[in-house]
Amino acid sequence: MIRQIVQIGNPALREIASRVEEGEIASKKVQDLIDDLIETMRHANGAGLAATQIAEPYRVCVIEVNKNPRYPYKPDIPLTVLINPKVAFLTEERINVYEGCLSVPNLRGKVDRCPEVRIEGFDRDGQSLSFVAKGISAGTFQHELDHLDGLVFTDRMNDASSLSTIDEFAANYEEEFKQQVISIVKNYGS
Repeated sequence: MIRQIVQIGNPALREIASRVEEGEIASKKVQDLIDDLIETMRHANGAGLAATQIAEPYRVCVIEVNKNPRYPYKPDIPLTVLINPKVAFLTEERINVYEGCLSVPNLRGKVDRCPEVRIEGFDRDGQSLSFVAKGISAGTFQHELDHLDGLVFTDRMNDASSLSTIDEFAANYEEEFKQQVISIVKNYGS
């Protein structure tokens, strides 16, 4: 079912999500939540969606990039369901990249992200996951995990002067950012 995505200012976005008990992962409630997240994310052309963005306070998020029209420069990420995810930074390096968010409509802004992270958690079948995400894709995972801790990308901005509407981003910054993404992909592989 396509759910309503809450917008910045909604208290649900500031909640710290609760862990899902491992014995509950297979429950209809959790599986329906996962299905709703996937359907809602795809309907909105999102690169990811966290449960808190549909006002569900659980540590569940989904990520998928497949020729996304909102982010045509993002490398593809196969559908990934994360339950109780954790992130570990694997380098001190940071990249300063533009991000947008379905819960912060019509805006983009620059955020520092670690370009190499390890993600751990469970998939929708309750199987343990552990993988490394790099480059722009690493930022996508960090963005969604931030939502589970009550953060939106604007909280991570060091300089609010980069905040722009989608139209202004497209007119003034997108071409330069696409070149930055090409460079990041060349350096990190994704």
